[in-house]
Amino acid sequence: MDLNILWFVLIAVLFVGFFVLEGFDYGVGMLLPFLGEDDHQRRRIINTIGPFWDGNEVWILTAGGAIFAAFPHWYATLFSGFYIALLLMLVAMIVRGVAFEFRSKDKHPAWRATWDWAIFFGSAVPALLWGVALGNLLQGVPIDADKHFVGGFFDLLSPYTLIAGLASVFVFLTHGALFLNLKSTEPIRSRALAVTKKVGPVATVLVFLFVAGTYAWTDGFRGLGLNPGLVPLLAIGSLLGAGALIHREHPGWAFALTCVTIASSTATIFIALFPRVMVSSLNPEWSLTIYNASSTPYTLAIMSGVALIFVPLVLVYQGWTYWVFRHRVTAEAKLEY
Repeated sequence: MDLNILWFVLIAVLFVGFFVLEGFDYGVGMLLPFLGEDDHQRRRIINTIGPFWDGNEVWILTAGGAIFAAFPHWYATLFSGFYIALLLMLVAMIVRGVAFEFRSKDKHPAWRATWDWAIFFGSAVPALLWGVALGNLLQGVPIDADKHFVGGFFDLLSPYTLIAGLASVFVFLTHGALFLNLKSTEPIRSRALAVTKKVGPVATVLVFLFVAGTYAWTDGFRGLGLNPGLVPLLAIGSLLGAGALIHREHPGWAFALTCVTIASSTATIFIALFPRVMVSSLNPEWSLTIYNASSTPYTLAIMSGVALIFVPLVLVYQGWTYWVFRHRVTAEAKLEY
């Protein structure tokens, strides 16, 4: 078995899992100041993701650790080139985590409103920057023959990457609104459904533009990466299907389809990348691949054994968490203030 391919696939799966799970977290966080009319309702909204949000972030921590261990040159180039963007994302995620804990420390309305908006910004900024970052991996960034990033922050911004960022924001908003509809009761439930009907069409248009832009502005479909085939169309089709199910008031199935949209959109990028992990916009031959950016075969073999043991345990534990906290958060539920 080619362990380089195995670890590329595993990292792609970790990103898919992170975006599917953390996506509704980000969506709920962005909707918090708008769907909760009073503090009690906003507390209910927070409690819908309370048992999950920090566990969902483990997926990206694991993905980062896997990149560092399996593909250290990818990790070094990525973190040096995307330093400012990743720093902004990290600060936003720290503020978001602190806000969840600190908003309950004082009952003053101004205090709680401040932390509610901190949750909003701590959700919106990563939602945007993750899309921009993944778009850059595929479109290409200035990487020289020594695997060094030689560009600046504004080299990361282009029409394609901004479309990818906006698409991730609106898909996560739709995903989060559907999650709220499934996990809350009235009046939050009906408000969340109304938001879904407004942002869902925008998300669909942006996903279509993202897929079209991937064909037009990247080389992933022109022989340098694997052809993703119908996977990009699955992203659009599943989002259209989710819209139809929303109007027929089947939010559970609609939520399942937004999961498919997020998974297939992320898979499109990784499939089109393969066997590369970062594309050089200066010279295709300078792109980082799963072979020139990898650790030694011995390191990959040891990591594979560890992953074989612990990944299933993590999946079982997180699945159990979702099962235990599967019920709706009602107005009568004991809320943590």
